[in-house]
Amino acid sequence: MSISSKNNLSMFNYTTLWFGAAISVAEILAGGLLAPLGFKMGLLAILLGHLVGTTLLVLGGVIGTTERIPALVSTRISFGVYGSYVFSVLNVLQLLGWTAVMIIVGARSVNEITKTLWSFDHLTVWSLIIGALIMFWVWLGKDSGWKKVNHIAVILLFLLTIVLSVIIFRNHELFSKLGTGDMSFGLGLELAVVMPLSWLPLISDYTRFAKTKRGGAGGSWLGYFFGSSWMYIIGLGAAIIASNPDPSAMLLAANLGIVALGIIVLATVTTTFLDANSAGVTLLNIFPKLNEKIVAIVMTAIGTGLAILVNIEQYESFLYLIGSVFAPLFAILLTDYFLLNNKKIQADLLVNWGTLALCALGTFLYYKFIDLDFFLGATIPVMLIISIIHLITWRVTVKWKYVRKF
Repeated sequence: MSISSKNNLSMFNYTTLWFGAAISVAEILAGGLLAPLGFKMGLLAILLGHLVGTTLLVLGGVIGTTERIPALVSTRISFGVYGSYVFSVLNVLQLLGWTAVMIIVGARSVNEITKTLWSFDHLTVWSLIIGALIMFWVWLGKDSGWKKVNHIAVILLFLLTIVLSVIIFRNHELFSKLGTGDMSFGLGLELAVVMPLSWLPLISDYTRFAKTKRGGAGGSWLGYFFGSSWMYIIGLGAAIIASNPDPSAMLLAANLGIVALGIIVLATVTTTFLDANSAGVTLLNIFPKLNEKIVAIVMTAIGTGLAILVNIEQYESFLYLIGSVFAPLFAILLTDYFLLNNKKIQADLLVNWGTLALCALGTFLYYKFIDLDFFLGATIPVMLIISIIHLITWRVTVKWKYVRKF
């Protein structure tokens, strides 16, 4: 039975779903960016950033569970029907970017393993193989069979995290050695916040099928917070000790060989599936007659092509770009839904130019805070500022309408 016909996903389903999504080479590499902070300050930035980011992520998911609508459809509450189309297009672009990033970093790790073991050095071939496996995962769909396969995948990925953790934490230099480079605590905090934030345009695509609001929210929070934090910590430790957060090097050093290859491929497929699938769901917000599964497969094919043709190296800049768009967007939506009690989509609201302008202001402010190197990063202050401005302008607008009426 398809989950689209029955809301049957439990807290355990969401815990495994988001834990599996968090276990990826991309998250390990992101954690490696924090190495200049050292282990203690890097760990603090990771935990604080994920506490904030995952909580925001889950609040977005609560909207999907309560209203039974996908993530980008929920933006119609604040931005209108056509306004949501703007963010749908932006979200498809970021999902294509994520698909390409995930495929290329996974392919590079696998290629390092096969190059070392068998002198098989073919990055393009591995990109194509991983892309094809993601398409197969999408084709399986989100039925009960898929849930069982996903649970098995998560168990294997959990074993991977234990192996990587043992490799990292048995090195006593971890707690005293600093990584190379320069980074402030604020930028490290931002890099930890922005990863869960990047999933905000996707989470309701899945939590709308939760049995209960508590199950969807609790499972998503536990799975993603612990999975992503763990990946960041592994990447942080690897970058400090070996100046290389790529897990392939650690797994080869542990003589895992072919097992390492299979696990990295599995981690890449289970995470990138969510990006490709949500690209299909997002496009349905604009073109509701499209077939969700076919669109997701096409998105995977395009992402695979980008991974092969485009040299994706500016990973940190890509994360900041995502934060600059979606931090102000969801600051407005969450303020509307939870603080102003604006919970219904107005069919006659095509475009809310006021909130779109406010979102553009938020993007401008985001990069200003990045340039200022603010100690709280950029997402936290920007979301607070945009939320306060939205609260004030909404109250003033309501009062003005009331005065005009009488």
